[in-house]
Amino acid sequence: MKLGLYLLTGCLALIREVSGATLNYDFNITWVTANPDGLAPRPVIGINGEWPPPILNFTRGDRVIAKVYNALGNESTSIHWHGFFQNGTNNMDGAPQVTQCEIVPGSTFVYNFTVNQSGTYWYHSHTRGQYPDGFRQALVIQDPEDPYAGKYDEERVITLSDWYHDQMPGLLKKFISVTNPTGAEPVPNSALMNDTQDLIVPVLPGKTYLFHLVNVGAFASQYFWVEGHTMKIVEVDGVSTEAADASMIYITSAQRYSFLITMKNETDQNYAMVGSMDTDLFDTLPPTLNYNVTGWLVYDDQNHNPAPSTVSEFDPYDDFQLVPVDGEKLLEEPDYTVTLDLTMDNLGDGANYAFFNGITYVMPKVPTLYTALSTGPAATDPAIYGTNTHAFVLGKGDIIDLVLNNDDTGKHPFHLHGHAFQVVARSAENAGHYNSSNSPAFPPVPMRRDTVFVKPTGYFVLRFRADNPGIWLFHCHIEWHMDSGLVATMVEAPLDLQKTLSIPEDQHQVCAASKTPTSGNAAGNTVDLYDLTGENTSSPPLPAGFTPRGIVALVFSCVAALLGLASITWYGLAPISQPPRGMAERED
Repeated sequence: MKLGLYLLTGCLALIREVSGATLNYDFNITWVTANPDGLAPRPVIGINGEWPPPILNFTRGDRVIAKVYNALGNESTSIHWHGFFQNGTNNMDGAPQVTQCEIVPGSTFVYNFTVNQSGTYWYHSHTRGQYPDGFRQALVIQDPEDPYAGKYDEERVITLSDWYHDQMPGLLKKFISVTNPTGAEPVPNSALMNDTQDLIVPVLPGKTYLFHLVNVGAFASQYFWVEGHTMKIVEVDGVSTEAADASMIYITSAQRYSFLITMKNETDQNYAMVGSMDTDLFDTLPPTLNYNVTGWLVYDDQNHNPAPSTVSEFDPYDDFQLVPVDGEKLLEEPDYTVTLDLTMDNLGDGANYAFFNGITYVMPKVPTLYTALSTGPAATDPAIYGTNTHAFVLGKGDIIDLVLNNDDTGKHPFHLHGHAFQVVARSAENAGHYNSSNSPAFPPVPMRRDTVFVKPTGYFVLRFRADNPGIWLFHCHIEWHMDSGLVATMVEAPLDLQKTLSIPEDQHQVCAASKTPTSGNAAGNTVDLYDLTGENTSSPPLPAGFTPRGIVALVFSCVAALLGLASITWYGLAPISQPPRGMAERED
């Protein structure tokens, strides 16, 4: 029985009496060998030679200085502080080729920002495909003015994740390939809870615990429940909510919840906690896959830890019903509406990609923030940011509606950097595109968060105020879809950004080490900002008449032809002077 040392290291420190402390971190990003599900040791990305990475605990008002040195040797890296607004420090958001240059091996990037929010968050690499290789962990920000302060005795952190035995570079190469024209995502090998299985959570009778729940996975959403106990939801994605009782929570990749549980007075039994991966998007269900992971609330370690009961159906709490404690009312009518139609399709290289409005995201040569800072008045023109960055320029203070129409048959969780948005509409499955003249009334006090999912062939409408000048990505948080292009760029108040933000010299040195240009348009042109010659672009469109099924047939026909040609060649080159093996030569 595992003691759950990881859980104990995640127990939060007492709130510091003096706020506004300076927290210094020296992070040496290294390879470590780990075997979290006990099935396959593999290289993972750790910090200072340890894995899992440490759970971080901040207090609102703290200044964080994190010196990140890349000692991986063979991969670039970065850190995104997921859910942080980064007001005035957009260059600390951690998205490579968006707000910074990649941290190449041997380079150091210093993240330096002040924490101006509270709640449950996480940090992870935003470098292509990297965080599923282990570079991700929960992060909690305390606030002495938390509306639920004093209403619990202790805190606990629980992470859920999917886990792959193979490393991401190889998996991505196979995923975005002509040999996978339908875009079937790799199915995880295991589910994890606090980067292990059979997690033990010691509890005391009668006490109330605040649990911080984070899905740090790459693909699978999870259903989560605690047998014999009611969860009282009090926070989502850093937004305190009016308490809501829930027997089950549905949590997508990148989402966070906090909930209170008051323990029973009796100690005669322990209770299972279950994370169950949503397998709806899995192309196959391998017979060896256990898509559940179990932990236990342990009242007495002498008790038996029972197997979880069978659940006849999943019935999670609907997060759309949550009401923020601050009572922020529905923002006024939008000044600008961004409409994104989501599709999955193939390009001319035969691989499957993800698209918004027919555009699949490709990183520009110049980080988008650096383009915004170096192009003067032209920074308000989305054209200079490149063909495949899908940039939208937002006016300072404008109310923005972001409408997403899902033309795919799967669920997708979406995250907006730099903001918590109001979720003003979310349709049922198969509702089709959003129609403002035929939609339900928006709630007077909408649920607010920074990551929300859209249902299959449905839609959602998000509303937020563009009050945070910066370059902010909006993207699917299924890592396979992010890496295949399901990304748009919000360029918010770029002229204000030019007046208030400058890039420190040490960050320019990081760019020099990676040989990344730091001025001009998306192609690095500083003379003619509208000349995008040489920019990074996607593959050309698929020739007319081709379908994924046709690509599969073509690929296998080519393979069969090559095998046939090889057989003929081998037969033709075989020596004819030797008798067949096992037969004697005949003498006449």
